[in-house]
Amino acid sequence: MIVADLCRCRWAQSDPLLAAYHDAEWGVAELDARALWEKLMLDGFQAGLAWITILRKRKAFRAAFAGFDPVRVARFGEPEIAAMLDNAGIVRSRAKIEATIGNAHAYLAMRDAGEDFADFAWRFVDGVPVIGDGEKALTQSPVSEALSAALKARGFKFVGPVIVYAWMQACGLVDDHETACFRRRQAISATGR
Repeated sequence: MIVADLCRCRWAQSDPLLAAYHDAEWGVAELDARALWEKLMLDGFQAGLAWITILRKRKAFRAAFAGFDPVRVARFGEPEIAAMLDNAGIVRSRAKIEATIGNAHAYLAMRDAGEDFADFAWRFVDGVPVIGDGEKALTQSPVSEALSAALKARGFKFVGPVIVYAWMQACGLVDDHETACFRRRQAISATGR
């Protein structure tokens, strides 16, 4: 449920779907490896587009990508790619679709090597969300640059430092809620900062 009189981050004030996403998901610490991978894939699809576009298509993305099950996505071939290129419900970019399939292989290679994707990601922030200053709107950071490089070294695509920073914000590795935002006050209270 959206509470109209709450003070939210500016980016979440223009659309009820953005407000709902902001209030319930953005900046919440995600600890599930598969969910982290799904969110990274969606952030990759967002490159060059507005986030609201991805939110509106998220249900269709989940259907097209088998619930973002990396095992199933890794088995996708040309028939699945062709079907997705015909699917107006998602972003129809061959490069991004093929990257997601490749990223499923990279995710599974990490898993098979005993490297949990969630543990891997959270190591970059020492297991504790980084609380931004609430005023500066960053698009990348030294941590997102390092995490991007580590992902690329493991074979991931569409994981540049800007995409990775947006993902870190979405998954709560970084909490960049604005100073006046009600969610920032909740995050600071939870961390004792």
